Amino acid sequence: MQKRKAFATLPVTINRISIRRKPGDDRRGILAAGPFRIPCALGRSGTTIFKREGDGATPVAVMAAIEIWYRGGARGDRMARPKSRLPARRVRPGVDGWCDAPRHAAYNRHVRLPFPASAETLARDDRLYDVVVVLDWNYRRRARSRGSAIFFHVARPGYPPTEGCIAVAPSDMTKLAPFLARRTRLVVER
Repeated sequence: MQKRKAFATLPVTINRISIRRKPGDDRRGILAAGPFRIPCALGRSGTTIFKREGDGATPVAVMAAIEIWYRGGARGDRMARPKSRLPARRVRPGVDGWCDAPRHAAYNRHVRLPFPASAETLARDDRLYDVVVVLDWNYRRRARSRGSAIFFHVARPGYPPTEGCIAVAPSDMTKLAPFLARRTRLVVER
């Protein structure tokens, strides 16, 4: 009953969010979500249909939204827990990481730090992961070296390229989060 009340205050979900490259700059895009048109950053290598680990490209794909990680700050120095229908988990500095070692069994999964194989921390100093939506790229059906940690996250000012993720301004993430649910699909177009 409590959960139903919380959802009643959220807007209707957006089932499809389209991302297309911005004309003249393959490393930037336009995100279309319902009535919103939002600038976004894409991978440093643009987009690709042949995604490989470390190539810096955003995969051209249809990706489900899985869950949200957020880095709330006790002193209000980070973004608040996003309002969303997606399951939300708080990032614990020094504890939460993401495995990017293709030969490890935990490849493209949340891991506990310190971790014996290559993994990035979810508690970044640069605030890019203050809010992170895990996308279903090489997640449910993993394949070695097909790419890991393809997230929808917060962009740096000016929208410089990502390592293959999709990134929006913090205010746009706050605006979009309430519309996200497990049935939401992010569609990166060619």
